[in-house]
Amino acid sequence: MTRARMTRFLHTGSVALCMCLGMGQSIAGLFDDEEARRAILDLRQRIEAQRTDADQKISDESRRNADELTQLRRSLLELQNQLEASRAESAKMRGQWEQVARDVAETQRKQKDLTQLFEERLRKLEPAKVTVDGREFLAEPGEKRDFDAAFALFRKGEFSGAQTLLEGFLNRYGASGYRPSATFWLASAQYANKDYKDAQTNFRAVVQSSPDHVRAPEALLALANCQLELKETKAAKKTLEDLLASYPGSEAASAAKDRLARLK
Repeated sequence: MTRARMTRFLHTGSVALCMCLGMGQSIAGLFDDEEARRAILDLRQRIEAQRTDADQKISDESRRNADELTQLRRSLLELQNQLEASRAESAKMRGQWEQVARDVAETQRKQKDLTQLFEERLRKLEPAKVTVDGREFLAEPGEKRDFDAAFALFRKGEFSGAQTLLEGFLNRYGASGYRPSATFWLASAQYANKDYKDAQTNFRAVVQSSPDHVRAPEALLALANCQLELKETKAAKKTLEDLLASYPGSEAASAAKDRLARLK
């Protein structure tokens, strides 16, 4: 029984008691005899018994509520302890996993570094793809290094040194994919050194061996220049005409038109 219900019960009992008392007084006034007094006494005893029973029920209910509250608090405390223990275990496991993740990441980093180091060393030993003057081919590491060194001297204007390195390059790497470009730059270095005959031979070799090479139109124009330097005007005109016929859309062809116009 709840406290509210017990309160209503006591209130109702009190009202009933008052009514009974009033009725008892009225009955006593009307019937002043032993039977009326016994009835009143009996009624009072029953009301008192009901009040005692109600108090007992309230006491029992309060005790049960107190017990339930104590049990609930104990359950909540146990749940809180379990939760704290679970959090501590989770934190411990998270720390372990984070350490494992760091170890794995470090291992992967070292493996990646070793793989890169191995690949770099392998690349130094194996042929690699290179692209020169629009052509892609495989070149040995030493082959690429020697060509780059010779071309670097040419670009710096050190034509004698470039000529020497390019001649050595062509002797060492006869079948190199660099050969058309190396021959062109060798002829250009010879032209710069006023070695027009050898330059003429090498410019012609570029066109004859690789007519589809991007440097072929330039080689014909440079060949005509060599012929003009050697006073071979007729041959120079023929070379310029061949350039216009074979490579009409090239930049070298535009220069050839102007050159022919001045020669007429």
